[in-house]
Amino acid sequence: MILIKGCKAVDPKTGTERIADVLVRDGKIAMIKKRIEVDGGKGADGGEAREGADPQEKLRVIRGAGLTLAPGLIDVHVHFRDPGLTYKEDIQTGAAAAKKGGYTTVVTMANTKPAVDSPETVKYVLEEGEKTGIHVLPAAAVTVGLKGEQLTDMDALLEAGAVGFTDDGIPLMNGQLVMEAMEKAAALDVPLSFHEEDPSFIRNNGINRGAVSEKLGIYGSPAVAEDSLVARDCMIALHTGAAVNIQHISSARSVAMVRAAKKMGADIWAEVTPHHFTLTEEAVLEYGTLAKMNPPLRTEADRRALIEGLKDGTIDIIATDHAPHSAEEKAKPLTEAPSGIIGLETALALGITELVRTGELTIAQLMEKMSFNPACLYRLEKGWLTEGEDADLVLFDENEEWTAGDYASKASNCPFTGWKLYGKVKYTICGGEIVYEDTSAAD
Repeated sequence: MILIKGCKAVDPKTGTERIADVLVRDGKIAMIKKRIEVDGGKGADGGEAREGADPQEKLRVIRGAGLTLAPGLIDVHVHFRDPGLTYKEDIQTGAAAAKKGGYTTVVTMANTKPAVDSPETVKYVLEEGEKTGIHVLPAAAVTVGLKGEQLTDMDALLEAGAVGFTDDGIPLMNGQLVMEAMEKAAALDVPLSFHEEDPSFIRNNGINRGAVSEKLGIYGSPAVAEDSLVARDCMIALHTGAAVNIQHISSARSVAMVRAAKKMGADIWAEVTPHHFTLTEEAVLEYGTLAKMNPPLRTEADRRALIEGLKDGTIDIIATDHAPHSAEEKAKPLTEAPSGIIGLETALALGITELVRTGELTIAQLMEKMSFNPACLYRLEKGWLTEGEDADLVLFDENEEWTAGDYASKASNCPFTGWKLYGKVKYTICGGEIVYEDTSAAD
C-alpha cells in the first residue's frame, strides 16, 4: 500500500489538476481525497478520509508536496531490438530506460530479427515483457518479413497478443496493399501505424534536403518524401474508416494534411517526437550522426508547425521513437551511420522544458499527449487518474533541473546528453508497485 501525500494530481482525461492525497492499494488507485489518513479507523466522507488498514499490511508514505502525479506515460513507438539485435538494446534494458523516464506502458515495433510477423515472436515479446515490471506490448508487422508484399495473418497475431500493426522503418509503397491492410484493421478494430517516407525521393536518408544538406554536399531527404505518402494514406484512411497513426511526423505540410483529413472525418492520428519539436536541421552541424534520424530534423518553420499541431489537437501523441544503436555504429560517417536516437529518459523533461515552461501546453495537455491519447489509440483502459483504475502512475518534479545522461538504456546515442532540462521523474509505479525510484541528489 502506498500513500502519496499532498501532490498535484493531474487527470488528462478531464484536463483537471488538484492538490490531493492518493492512496494505492491492491494494484489500484483506491482513493483520491484532499486528505487521507491510514489507520484502523473507518472511512469518512468529504474532503478528509480515513482508510482502515490491515496491521500486517506494509504502508509506504511518499511526500508529494511540490511533485506532480499523473497517469504512467505510454509510448506507442519504441525499438527494443529484441529479438535479434540485442547488442543495441534488449527488452530488459529498454524497459529500464522506460521506467526511469516515467513510462509504464510501451508499444514495441516489429522490425526485429526475426520480424514480429508470427504468433511465436509476439508471444516471446510478451513473455520477456512480463519480467520487466511494466507493460511491454508488441505491435506486429503489417507485411510478412517487412517486405511490403503480403499481409501477415492479422487475426492470428491479434489472438497471440499483438495490439496493432506496423512495418515501421520501412514505408509501404503498394497502395492497394495499404488499402487491404486498412480494411482488415478496420474490421478488427485495431490501429495501423505508418512510416511515411517515399524512398524514390531520397538519396541520403536521415538529413533534411535543404540548406544544411547543401552545406554538407549531400542531397538528403526532402519533405515531399513524407508529404506524398501522408497524403495518400490520409485519403485511404478516409475511404476505409481505419484508425491510422502517422508516425514521427516532421513536415509542416504533413501536419496540414492530417488536419484536413481529420476535418473530413478520417480516423487519423499523428505522433511527434521530442527531438522533432525541439531541434532543427541545424543540429546536424553540431551533433553529427546523433542528430540523424528518419524522417530527418527539418526547418524552424516545420518545427513551429509541429508545435502548433500539438496545440490545436492535430497531433495527438508524443512518442519517442526510441532507437538505440551502438557507439561504433554512430561513429561511422554521416552518410553511413544508422538513423535514430534514444529518447525514453529525456522525453518528459523535453516536453516540460520545451512546451510547458514556454507556455505552449499546460501540464495536463502534455499528459494528454503522453498518456491519455496513446491509451485511446491502442484501446487501453489507462491514461487517466480515477479511483478504481489501475495504479500505473508517474510522480515527478516539474521544476527540478537536471543534466541529461547516465542512461539506463544499453545505448547512449542522444544529442541531448549534457543538456540542462527541467522535469525529473521521482517515482514510477506500475500495477501498484514502485518500479523506479530516483535516489540521486538534485543537480
